[in-house]
Amino acid sequence: QVPLVESGGGLVQAGGSLRLSCAASGGTFSSYDMGWLRQAPGKEREFVAAITWSGGNRYYASSVKGRFTISRDNAKNYVYLQMSSLKPEDTAVYYCAVRRYSGGYYSTGAYDDWGQGTQVTVSS
Repeated sequence: QVPLVESGGGLVQAGGSLRLSCAASGGTFSSYDMGWLRQAPGKEREFVAAITWSGGNRYYASSVKGRFTISRDNAKNYVYLQMSSLKPEDTAVYYCAVRRYSGGYYSTGAYDDWGQGTQVTVSS
């Protein structure tokens, strides 16, 4: 298990940008594919973005493709989610998670060990 702590959320106007950060501890961060997932009130948790352990491949939900960028810095044990052109529908609690199970990169069931989450609220 890799303890994760998300930060960077907040209140932003539609069209604005936010950069989320995920700090990992435990020393095995670089061995895992990582992902960002989110959950809005009354909705199921959904996949947002993922990045392979080496950073060589990235995957995005269709709803955020072209607006969000996932990246990682294994030397610093951080994974990031740069969000731009934010929409009210992006409002949710965002979680960083480790990909531990089979099911593909787009399945929420493939991820585990998410942290406390960080709230992102996009106003109209």
